[in-house]
Amino acid sequence: MSLRKYLTSRVFLIQVILVVLIIAVLGYLFMHWLTFTTDHGNEITVPNLSKLTEEQVDDKLDNLDLNYVLLDSVDYKSNFPKYSVVQQDPLPGEKVKEGRKVYIKINSSGFSSVKVPDLIEKTYREAAPTLKALGLEEGTITYVPNLGKDMVLEMRYKGRNIKAGDKVLKSSKIDLVLGDGKMSYEEEIKTDTINPTEEMPDEQ
Repeated sequence: MSLRKYLTSRVFLIQVILVVLIIAVLGYLFMHWLTFTTDHGNEITVPNLSKLTEEQVDDKLDNLDLNYVLLDSVDYKSNFPKYSVVQQDPLPGEKVKEGRKVYIKINSSGFSSVKVPDLIEKTYREAAPTLKALGLEEGTITYVPNLGKDMVLEMRYKGRNIKAGDKVLKSSKIDLVLGDGKMSYEEEIKTDTINPTEEMPDEQ
C-alpha cells in the first residue's frame, strides 16, 4: 500500500483518533494530579489571631489544618493582654494552602526597665528624641527663670526628682524642667546717695 493510500485509509484515521483520545485522557489525568498535589482551589482563609493566647491560637489553627510558629515576644503593649498575639504573618484574610505555617509574635508580660539618660544641661531638642529612642515618653514641660533657654535643668518622675542612671519602666513619662532664657534673678537698681568726701582738717 502506497503512503498516499495509507494516509487516506480508514485504519490511519482510526489510529489518529485513538492517539488524540489518549492525549486528551492523559492531559485530563495530569491536570487532576496537578490539582491534587498542589491543593489548588482548596485554600484556607487565615483568621485574625490578634489578642489571642498561644493556646487559643493552637486550637483555632488546628481546626483549620494550619500550623503556627512562635517567633519572639515584643516590647509590652498596654493595649494588648499579656502573652497575647501582637503580630502575625500571613495577615488575617489572606488565602493559604492547608498545612501552612502562620508566624506570630506575642506581647511580653510587662514593661522592661531602662536607665534614665543624662539630659541635664542638654537642650530640649536633644532631650526629646533621646527619650523617645529609649522607649520613654515626654511628660510635663515646666519653665523656670534661667539664662539657658530650653536647657534641661531637672528631670522628674511621678513628682520626684530623678538623675541619670535611675531605672524606670519603658513608656514612663519623664517631666522636664527647662530654662526660660531669662535671668534667674532680677537686679535691683538702687540709687546710692553719694556723700561728698569730707576733708579732714590738716593737723598742724
